[in-house]
This record gives sequence, C-alpha cells and structure tokens, in this order.
Amino acid sequence: MLAGLINSAKSAVSALLLQYVARASVAIPFVIAAGFALAACTMMLVERFGQIAAYWLVAGALAVVGVVAAAIVSAKEEIEEEAEQAAEASDTGEVVSDAAAQAMVQAPVAALGALFSIPGGTAAALGGARLLARNWPLAILVGLIGLLYWPSQPEHSERADSGEGESVPPQPNGRADVHELRPGL
Repeated sequence: MLAGLINSAKSAVSALLLQYVARASVAIPFVIAAGFALAACTMMLVERFGQIAAYWLVAGALAVVGVVAAAIVSAKEEIEEEAEQAAEASDTGEVVSDAAAQAMVQAPVAALGALFSIPGGTAAALGGARLLARNWPLAILVGLIGLLYWPSQPEHSERADSGEGESVPPQPNGRADVHELRPGL
C-alpha cells in the first residue's frame, strides 16, 4: 500500500520537476534576448538623447513594466482567491493525507537510497557532489527556489477563538484563513 503511494508521489514530483525544467528551458532564451534588446535600446537612446536622459527613459520604461506586472499578478491572485472560495463552497476535500505528505518529504532520501543501491551509484553520487561543489552558488539558488515550493503546515489545527468562546471550525478543504495567517488584515 505504501509502495504505491510512494511511487505515485515520485511520479508526481518528477512530472512537476520536468514541467518546470521545460518552462525554464523555454524562458531562458527569451530572458537573454530581452537583455540584449534592452542593451540595444539603451545604446540607441544614448546616441539620440545622451546618457543621463537615456538612462532615465530606460528606468521609467522598466518601472512601467514592473507596475503592469504587479497589476497582472494582483489580478491573478484575486482570481485564485475566488477559485479557492468556490472550492470551499463545494467542499472539495482535496487534502493531502499524512501518508502522502510523509512520502513527499522522504522522496529525496529514497532517491539517494536508490542511487547508492545500483552498481556504480556511489561513483555517480560522488560525481554529483563534485558538480555541486563546483557550482555551489547555483545549487544554493536552486535550493532556495525549492524552499519556495516546500509545503508548510500550520502550527495548530484549531482556529483561534472568535471572541465569544466558540472555536471556528476549519474550512472544508483544510486551508487556513488569510486573516488567521496575517492578523493585521
């Protein structure tokens, strides 16, 4: 029973990882191209308006792009919040079980165990360790990005008292209330 659950968790993690690698491999050339385009536009503006005015124009354009991106992200978050409320209303109950969460946490250890158990696995692990040692800043960056997606559990399962002495029951899909996580809202 647990073997099937672990295999399911492994396949889900590998599918998610491959999806992000595919997205990153598509995005990297566009990011590099955008950098060169920005440099070319800056040089063109320097020739036409001079250095100070050109850099102010580039800074203003990047600020406008940042404001537009912030507006798009804000709209996306509102849509996600509405979808979350709709999921609560329909009582989806899609909550990760304790066994599945434990399997996801133990997946890296299981992958290392599988690596060491195959012939030549120790040499491959040492080669990977050398590769990480040579590229430690990149490894730290990837680790920090991984921490952004790491699942977190609230410290307590019961909600705070509502003030009248009654505790508020948890939401149907197990998510915490935004006001509970950020009391200032």
